[in-house]
Amino acid sequence: MNAPAEWMVLFRHGHSEWNLSDRFTGWTDIPLTATGLAEAATAGRRLAQAGYAFDEVHGSVLQRTRQTAEALLAAMGTPEVPLFTTWRLNERHYGALQGMNKREIFATWGEAASRRWWRGYFEPPPPLDPDDPRHPRFDPLYAALAPGDLPASESLRDCQQRMLPYWHEVLLPRLRAGRRLLVVSHGNTLRGLVMHLDNLSAEAMERVEIPSGIPMVVRLAPDLSVTGHEWLDIPAAAPAV
Repeated sequence: MNAPAEWMVLFRHGHSEWNLSDRFTGWTDIPLTATGLAEAATAGRRLAQAGYAFDEVHGSVLQRTRQTAEALLAAMGTPEVPLFTTWRLNERHYGALQGMNKREIFATWGEAASRRWWRGYFEPPPPLDPDDPRHPRFDPLYAALAPGDLPASESLRDCQQRMLPYWHEVLLPRLRAGRRLLVVSHGNTLRGLVMHLDNLSAEAMERVEIPSGIPMVVRLAPDLSVTGHEWLDIPAAAPAV
């Protein structure tokens, strides 16, 4: 039996089309920009330079994580590494906020409530109506899921609880088997995972940021508890978000 892995790498996808207009994306399937693809390639070259190699990549079903993983692996010279995707690694579902920018959201619901929704842990934004075309029940990506699994809105806690079964049932067993993992996901999903790994309170979690385009190396003890993590430095020439 292989020894447990000593590390894994977490990576938030890069710049997407809706970043250009400051719109909340959530489960909307928006592609990367050229900048986002360049960020992924830069990170891949830096990971290879630092001596990292992967046995598997795990990402969401949204195309911005798939594009990120493919560009990163190509830059590492290892495009053959298998990519596994799951809806459980999707971004948090922002409900009625999806597709809106902050100015529109403040005008509709007020700044105080809006900031509680997107920075807090417990309170979800207003849900989508079941007949809203943005509802995931209309998206073929989720045709195989039970209706009860499809969110109309999620708090950060909801997103975390939806993600954690994949951590316990898929990622942890692979790490125990010695697999070297790259997890390419989204800001809130990775915040929820870091909160779980570091045993952070909801209050502390509100201050945690996961920057896009910078690999986080999570160091693991033999029992797979976290001993620390570090951001892999990226050259200044890398495109900025």
